[in-house]
Amino acid sequence: MDRSAVMRRVKARDTAPEMRVRRLLRALGHSGYRLHWGDAPGRPDIAFPGRRAAIFVHGCFWHGHACPRGARAPKANAAYWAAKIARNRARDVETEARLSAMGWRVFTVWECALRDEAALSAALDTFVAGALPEGRASA
Repeated sequence: MDRSAVMRRVKARDTAPEMRVRRLLRALGHSGYRLHWGDAPGRPDIAFPGRRAAIFVHGCFWHGHACPRGARAPKANAAYWAAKIARNRARDVETEARLSAMGWRVFTVWECALRDEAALSAALDTFVAGALPEGRASA
């Protein structure tokens, strides 16, 4: 399969990590969220507009997480990928700042955090309930 065919298959919505986070939220009894809500900056993957809470589910590679998978740099076209991931990270910081300025709480779930679903579930429950001002779930 050539590179362009591989890239076409990369999903932006309803990814496996996002679906797992949504299943955890439903199991915790949290409903009333909106998916990819366009009225909030950055179109959060999961938004609770009434609670002003936004959850982003980030892939470690695509958003340059500091875990082994996120730190792995492609050998082919390295300059392109480094610039792309840097742009993604800058956009994430800007989006979080814009949401915070509007009074929203932001929680970022990294793909690697899904390895420990019990800890992630507890963190999500605490965040959605409003006890955490903001947070990052990572391994």
